Amino acid sequence: MSQLLGAGDTTVLLAGPGPDGLVVLRFRPAIWSDALECYLAELYVVPARRGNGVGRALLEAALDHARHSGADRIDLGTSDDDVAARRLYESLGFRNREGVDGPLTYFYERELPATPTRDLPGQSGSGAGR
Repeated sequence: MSQLLGAGDTTVLLAGPGPDGLVVLRFRPAIWSDALECYLAELYVVPARRGNGVGRALLEAALDHARHSGADRIDLGTSDDDVAARRLYESLGFRNREGVDGPLTYFYERELPATPTRDLPGQSGSGAGR
């Protein structure tokens, strides 16, 4: 965590004395504007404090912090079965559609092993990624 914070593009916001929750924000230059983009990498509330507004307060603080840091958009990923989190995000204006009534958007991830398991299309030999 100290390496992330030392790079200057990560912010961690804490809530409560425990702390009871945290949010981790990562900032990057935007492709489509001169502003920054913000990625909400983590929003966590300890189980005993869930349902008490801690997550909402953290998310609202994250939105304010991102805005004041120069970001013009914020994105995140969550799982389909995390209904409470999805409800919270949607209640604060997050959507999983392009535009207002556009198609669904998806978030994908993949681990990158140190040694490639196969070549990418259009590449041959062991030089993939070099």
